[in-house]
Amino acid sequence: MSGRRSWGPIVERARAIVESYDTPVTLRQLFYRLVATQVLRNTRSDYNQLSDHTADARREGMFPDLLDNTRDIHRAVAWSSPEEALADLRGQYRRDRTEGQEHTVYIGVEKAGMVAQLTSWFSDRGLPVLALSGYASQPYVKDVQTDIATQGRPAVLLYAGDFDASGEDIFRDFVARVGCFDEVQLVALTPEQVKSYKLPTALGKQTDTRAKKFIAQHGGLMQVELDALAPDVLRELYEDALARFLDMSTMNDVIHREREDRAALARLQKELGARSSRRLLESPRIG
Repeated sequence: MSGRRSWGPIVERARAIVESYDTPVTLRQLFYRLVATQVLRNTRSDYNQLSDHTADARREGMFPDLLDNTRDIHRAVAWSSPEEALADLRGQYRRDRTEGQEHTVYIGVEKAGMVAQLTSWFSDRGLPVLALSGYASQPYVKDVQTDIATQGRPAVLLYAGDFDASGEDIFRDFVARVGCFDEVQLVALTPEQVKSYKLPTALGKQTDTRAKKFIAQHGGLMQVELDALAPDVLRELYEDALARFLDMSTMNDVIHREREDRAALARLQKELGARSSRRLLESPRIG
């Protein structure tokens, strides 16, 4: 790929990738998908140009929005009436869908940018998602330990992260510091997956203090981003690992009880609305 390229077809290819997802996509994910298909080079220059060109296309209304995890509008939740609050509760209400399961399964990932994908795939089953965003802080480690203790069941971690010296050590460090997972499985990335899915590799950092160990284990130093893996492939890898630990018959029973609870909330909402109407009619009027 030369330095002078026509960005129109590249932006069109990028748009098709974003629209193929059923969840929001970060610029980083989009970039590594394009690198994986050899549309872009794995360079900072290509990343910055992709950012600029897709931003221009978005301003013109020609490109879908990308996920930005760094900015949000923060506003306290409020309702205009008790009836509205109850209606909101009814819409949000759900039981813990892991009730009665033998294990507590945690879906772990190195990248915070993938949380939207993972929650869209697994939140309907009530599975917690752990995003490390690099080496986990000690408060986060303690939060996970407390959550595992509260659940009172054997804890399982299904984890996906980059294939490089730091990525492997981030995984090792988190598991060791939490110290109470009963079973841990690396869902991705493995050396075999890098070869099988023909994922783009970059030269790893020689200055990385974990480089020697990585070279000794894998015979070379490389860096492969989890973002380069197609989402349908990643989901299938998680699903295959998850199948061992979830009893769907038990979960379906919980979902049935949840529907009954929602019906009870609907009856309560209707009753509350009727009471409010009667109070309004019975209130004294002036004039």
